[in-house]
Amino acid sequence: MSMDPQPRPLDGLLVVALEQAVAAPYCSGRLADAGARVIKIERAEGDFARGYDRVARGLASYFVWLNRGKESLVADIKDPGDAALLHRILARADVFIQTLLPGAAARAGFGSPGPPARLPPPGARAAGPTLTLLPGPPARAGFGSAALRAAHPRLITVDISGYGDEGPYGAMKSYDMLVQAETGLAAITGGPEAPSRVGVSVCDIAAGMYAHQAVLEALIRRGRTGQGAAIQVSLFDGMADWMTVPLLFSDLGPGAPRRVGLSHPSVAPYDAFASADGTPVLISIQNDREWRRFCAEVLEQPELAQDPDFATNVQRVAHRGRMNAIIAAAFARHPTEAHCARLLAAGVAFGRVNGVADFSRHPQLRRVEVETPAGPVALPAPPAVVDGARIPALGAVPALDAHGAAIRQEF
Repeated sequence: MSMDPQPRPLDGLLVVALEQAVAAPYCSGRLADAGARVIKIERAEGDFARGYDRVARGLASYFVWLNRGKESLVADIKDPGDAALLHRILARADVFIQTLLPGAAARAGFGSPGPPARLPPPGARAAGPTLTLLPGPPARAGFGSAALRAAHPRLITVDISGYGDEGPYGAMKSYDMLVQAETGLAAITGGPEAPSRVGVSVCDIAAGMYAHQAVLEALIRRGRTGQGAAIQVSLFDGMADWMTVPLLFSDLGPGAPRRVGLSHPSVAPYDAFASADGTPVLISIQNDREWRRFCAEVLEQPELAQDPDFATNVQRVAHRGRMNAIIAAAFARHPTEAHCARLLAAGVAFGRVNGVADFSRHPQLRRVEVETPAGPVALPAPPAVVDGARIPALGAVPALDAHGAAIRQEF
């Protein structure tokens, strides 16, 4: 696939990512989409997300989704030569992202920094961009944020972890579903019978999004001050922010929301109702004006809006059972498309309860093809539409160590 010839916002930036799984690759992948050069450091066996599944033409779905547009370099940061190589790359980098356990990056990579870069002979034409030679790292230097920032003040370092490097959970390993459980997200998700995992890796994705946001803010600040930044993002803190409303209900209100499946704990009616053909339709009434319109134009029972038990959202939530029974009986009398037509005409928000196969055929779904070592794969297009570019060109997904030889020669 040909790349977009137009300049992209992060063209010229170098990002080094010592990463695997989801959170950090999400962050670095979005930087790559915006034009940054991302060098992904992998172990000899590769990012373990490469082995999660084989559904994307024999490749892992997670890896294909999150690693487009990156360069893959296999390196062992415990090996003195590879550690020295990484230090030479970092001397020219703008952003360094790592997801080792807290403290592990600072302990890793001790050894000789290796030979310094050599200037070309006088009069020779440089083969690539002009390089600014920076002082090499000390003979015993790890990859901790403090040491790297001291050596390279313009560098932006990003440490992504499960719980941060402070507090009683700092040394614990963590993965997405564990953090869903620890933050109480699983306790408010699913039906009444049991807690449930959210069906996608929301804690990983939240951490990756917050890291991406923080990197962009740090780049703006560096443009003003010339100074980089040390960023720390944890899965727990990311999901804690998303859990603010349930937390306030627990701390200051009547208690945490109960698990109510496809109902909303504090808005009513905000539920799914089966139509005559058995297909559920999810409706959302956000204010009393919409409720009156829904009663008159969809249910054809305008008198229902005058019932004092249903006059306000607070009353509708309190009397949800009786109200839902009335709505369910009305929905059972007509097929799905008839209800959808009425809801649309009345300006009432609704959605069909689709399966993933339905989503794949959704008329609103935008896709973009990315190249992989196994052939092109169609992915959802990036959400933001910038200057009308609805389907941007994206880089290819790299094979393991696909760029290793070239990177080692360059640095």
